[in-house]
Amino acid sequence: MIGYVTIGVSDMGRAKQFYADLLADLGAKVLMDMERIAFIGKSMGTPMLAVCTPYDQQPNHPGNGNMVAINPGSKEMVDKLYHKAIELGATCDGEPGQRIPDRFYGAYIRDPDGNKVAFFHFG
Repeated sequence: MIGYVTIGVSDMGRAKQFYADLLADLGAKVLMDMERIAFIGKSMGTPMLAVCTPYDQQPNHPGNGNMVAINPGSKEMVDKLYHKAIELGATCDGEPGQRIPDRFYGAYIRDPDGNKVAFFHFG
């Protein structure tokens, strides 16, 4: 149902590199780069993450309450992506851990532009 989610960034080169490196273990890469916007994912037919500089040419601002949530398939991959994000320059917004016993495991980061990203696993 979701085609892609777009987040605003201040530095396209940095954002493309950050997300391509971060999501490479999930099989994602930059699929289409149109200078102002780039689509990162496994294929154009599956959900993607798009990074872009704002169309109105004003500074990007992370939304309050907005978040991109990525399900990498296991608790181990949640941990791996969280630590990789931190190594790539993200900041912690909630270390990996069980949030709801036996139901929800998650970790939260802020990318270099301040956008909030969650890595999660149900079960």
